[in-house]
Amino acid sequence: MSRVYNFSAGPAVLPEEVLREAAEEMLDYRGTGMSVMEMSHRSKAFEEIITTAEQDLRDLMGIPDNYRVLFLQGGASQQFAMIPMNLMKNRVADYIVTGQWAKKAAKEAEKYGKVNRIASSEDKTFSYIPDCSDLPVSEDADYVYICENNTIYGTKFKTLPNTKGKTLVADVSSCFLSEPVDVTKYGVIYGGVQKNIGPAGVVIVIIREDLITEDVLPGTPTMLTYKTHADAGSLYNTPPAYGIYICGKVFKWIKAMGGLEAMKERNEKKAKVLYDFLDQSKLFKGTVVKEDRSLMNVPFVTGDADLDAKFVKEAKEAGLENLKGHRSVGGMRASIYNAMPYEGVVALVDFMKKFEEENL
Repeated sequence: MSRVYNFSAGPAVLPEEVLREAAEEMLDYRGTGMSVMEMSHRSKAFEEIITTAEQDLRDLMGIPDNYRVLFLQGGASQQFAMIPMNLMKNRVADYIVTGQWAKKAAKEAEKYGKVNRIASSEDKTFSYIPDCSDLPVSEDADYVYICENNTIYGTKFKTLPNTKGKTLVADVSSCFLSEPVDVTKYGVIYGGVQKNIGPAGVVIVIIREDLITEDVLPGTPTMLTYKTHADAGSLYNTPPAYGIYICGKVFKWIKAMGGLEAMKERNEKKAKVLYDFLDQSKLFKGTVVKEDRSLMNVPFVTGDADLDAKFVKEAKEAGLENLKGHRSVGGMRASIYNAMPYEGVVALVDFMKKFEEENL
């Protein structure tokens, strides 16, 4: 069985080189006589794995010394609660709602304080990013929250919101490491790794040190306090060790590819092939306004649910997997993360051309 082109939104495609390397080390990691899956998270070998992974991530993103990197569990969804528990000192936060995940995060935060939804694109099925240059940011807000790239709807903030001096918190799960980023613009930048970095089970939180305090909301569990994990170097309890090991390998792979500048260039080149075809297609159309299009997630439709289903079925038979759109949007969605090769996108477009000829 040869490998397919996997357009899944997450868990998603990983670099083949990384998978091969992990396969070679599966039974014996560098002469330890055991797999990383089996070794103690307190061992010298694992300490080196997690330390190297953090340093490589710091190098890639240019993370300043006054930010901590935490490898946690619970996925991005657990951060929906952890963020207000740790940051909502005034019990007020502003949320910009541009998709399902920001919507869920806002709803969760309401358990801990007042949530102001200061902008939203729900009026047009989240098909655009609202103008965030002059929003009614609340004077007493503890932070302003965004989901930077919307996996389901295929939109991306090209310009960060003007938070008027308030701390910016961003969920970057589906655009993590896809392009260069200025970490200093954020108080917290976090993401589940299962889209662009590694296997499901790890969430990486990059947080400014002044936001890590013992002053959390009453009743916050020990495990949901950032300070617990920062003080213990992400080893307060047994971490998702194997997942962190794979993330570390992906960081090395991105470095070898030329870093985040090279990733951005590669991702733009891939996305252009697909968007250019959608813009001239007579059958398929993209669902996002041009200026807000994501480089990572590309939703498209034919306008006919039966035809969409036929496309997904025939694409699968052609070795193009996981193209069904999210149930809330329908149609199709191609997730073309860092590890998706250029050839994969070309193969998709070639198939779409053929399908269009046969079904118009």
